[in-house]
Amino acid sequence: MVVVVTGASGQLGQSLQFIAPNYPEITFHFYNSSELNITDLEKCKTIFSKTKPDFCINTAAYTAVDKAESEPEKAYSINVTGAENLAKVCKEFDTVLLHISTDFVFDGNVSKPYTEEDIQNPTGVYGQTKLDGEKAIQKLWEKHFIIRTSWVYSQFGNNFMKTMLRLGSERDSLSVVNDQVGTPTNAVDLAEAIVTIALTYNLQPTNDNLGIFNFSNEGQCSWYDFAKKIFEIHKIKIDLQPIPTSSYPTPAKRPNYSVLDKGKIKNIFGLKISNWEESLKEQSE
Repeated sequence: MVVVVTGASGQLGQSLQFIAPNYPEITFHFYNSSELNITDLEKCKTIFSKTKPDFCINTAAYTAVDKAESEPEKAYSINVTGAENLAKVCKEFDTVLLHISTDFVFDGNVSKPYTEEDIQNPTGVYGQTKLDGEKAIQKLWEKHFIIRTSWVYSQFGNNFMKTMLRLGSERDSLSVVNDQVGTPTNAVDLAEAIVTIALTYNLQPTNDNLGIFNFSNEGQCSWYDFAKKIFEIHKIKIDLQPIPTSSYPTPAKRPNYSVLDKGKIKNIFGLKISNWEESLKEQSE
């Protein structure tokens, strides 16, 4: 079983590299953005004709949520044109595409976890380009899994956990918003879920199970709760204050509530999903 992974230097790409040795039955080919620029269709074709992958895991994305507001063309190029290119090449080589999307496709104006069928209504450029990327894939190639996730962190790359640890070592006090609620997702847990989907489909290729899936860890919290737990686990003493979003304006609006319902992915793939607090603790040990 041959798997091509795009965006290998990002945190999910690195998390997949971290778990890859546990799967000797899979031949992974990892490519960072300079080795495989997904906005270049010919480059995608060259790599695919060389590797002949059964699966392509697309972790490449433009994820700078605020910067996207001032760089819409760049965000579109990677999140839409890039996704489109991979769908075209996957169709040409009969490769199953596993594409990572986001809770930002929703506006967050609800109070119960989002299912895969809920109406999307992005509030910013990043969310809109990720939604447009999903639609491009759906239109071009039926053999796809689109996995929406949220609040991804890990020991790799740049993320909220690493920012908090850095600020915790530099400051005595910190304010973090407490009125945006979601679920932190350990990138290694997400990587394991993606590989499980690929292995399950490879063993029993039924097109009934293709489509959109939600994945995050279990439970929910605010960014303030998340920060508090990070400092608690790492035994960092800091004066942490909760503040409303209105006190911390950003160029892009964040969803107020973006907890994802994981019923579908658990039922179809039999996944056991850890609570976010347990996973954060394990990650930090």
